[in-house]
Amino acid sequence: MPPRLQLLEPALAERVLEEAYQLLDEIGVRVQTEVALELLASHGARVEGKVVHIPQELAHRATSSAPQEFWLHDRSGKPTVRYGNDAVHFAPGSSCLQALDAETLEHRLAKSADLVRLVQVAEMLPQYAAQSTAVVCDDVPESIKDLYRLLLVLWYSEKPVVTGAFELENLPVMIDMLAADAGGHEALRVKPRAVFDVCPSPPLTWSDFAAASLIELARAGVPAEIVPVPLAGATAPVTLAGALAQHTAECLSGVVIQQLAQPGAPVVWGGAPSILDMRTATTPMGSMEAAMLNAACAQIGKHLRLPTHGYLVASDSKIPDAQAGMESGMAAALAVLAGINMVSGAGMLDFLACQSAEKLVMDAEAIGAAMRLRQGIEPHAASLAVELFRAAGHQTDFLKLPETRRLFRSEQYLPSPAIDREPLSRWRDSGGKDMFARARERVSELVASYARPSMDADVEKHLLDVVRRRAGKAGLHSLPGI
Repeated sequence: MPPRLQLLEPALAERVLEEAYQLLDEIGVRVQTEVALELLASHGARVEGKVVHIPQELAHRATSSAPQEFWLHDRSGKPTVRYGNDAVHFAPGSSCLQALDAETLEHRLAKSADLVRLVQVAEMLPQYAAQSTAVVCDDVPESIKDLYRLLLVLWYSEKPVVTGAFELENLPVMIDMLAADAGGHEALRVKPRAVFDVCPSPPLTWSDFAAASLIELARAGVPAEIVPVPLAGATAPVTLAGALAQHTAECLSGVVIQQLAQPGAPVVWGGAPSILDMRTATTPMGSMEAAMLNAACAQIGKHLRLPTHGYLVASDSKIPDAQAGMESGMAAALAVLAGINMVSGAGMLDFLACQSAEKLVMDAEAIGAAMRLRQGIEPHAASLAVELFRAAGHQTDFLKLPETRRLFRSEQYLPSPAIDREPLSRWRDSGGKDMFARARERVSELVASYARPSMDADVEKHLLDVVRRRAGKAGLHSLPGI
């Protein structure tokens, strides 16, 4: 059986849920959009100004009406990413403002060319089941940054997409773009290609933008990934259990709003919880506590039989160094053991501020190894070893056996050249490169071998027409990266 991690004893998991229901009913959630307030009031919630008190029974109805699983599809319509049960998939982290210059190791504002390169690298690496709108392009006007990065991902990738909107008026445009790619709005509803991150504001607040986004996505049948960001000690109680109770209440309230808008709409129990480091006043997403919170949040989501998401495999280091490897590798292993359906965060540095194609390559190796761990140890024949020894005795050279040739690829994770397993002499002869240098070479090879996937000409034209109209209004008269 695959190894599995559960951080919460059943009694503690029940206590977290019970306190979350108390928070919703007694303390209430601030909701700042009238449409959501009206929805909640009409279904039994008590509304006092902008504070909504949600009864436990209403929360139960919402989690019961949400699908226990759904799939994201690639451009061809093939189901590729399973949200539900203990399926595990990885995607690059999203929405970084900066990109790492691999030559100078400087962090600089990300451009469209950086996003194109990241998409090309992730497209070539099988460890990433989905793409993400990984950076916010600084060479694009503020008003269209969200839809423009979606255009670039759709242009250069066939994989499913983890994305999100920044402006409410752009959300229907982004849904229209996805519908054009899918073959229409009904086709998008049946075979969604993208999931949208929607974040409440800690503590216990749904902004006008976030609540309205949940409603818009639900009515369009597009999956919403609810991503609370409680920081233990700052915007959440200092204890991990207390922060977990808050996260649960924030997620539950989002599920209620989304399911009231459209019962049965696909929704994900997500999150990016962390702590406040009391020495540096930073939010270490690569910390063990962040990994523990993500695993525990997913455990609560699974208890409610909802698809899950977490923010792991990011590092707080500023460059892809030993710290980045330690934090990201540790988190990848914990993520697969926790059975989190979608793990975002690969490639990220500096508290989720910076994306690196080289770190994407390094993280892919950590993910590959972690997925081997998830596979566990299993027998392949009635006899594990005795029959082989009976046939060959003590002098058996196992390297020559047919079983070795037949099974070694399934028994071993075979990493790319980014991982060094050469003898010392060969390593020296090949230049004595560290992992970052090897990852740089791997990125160059992947980009050089990348070929843009084909897209229907009418879809191309539609996407370009939509974005050009919006770009022209924003003062952008060429499309960088296209």
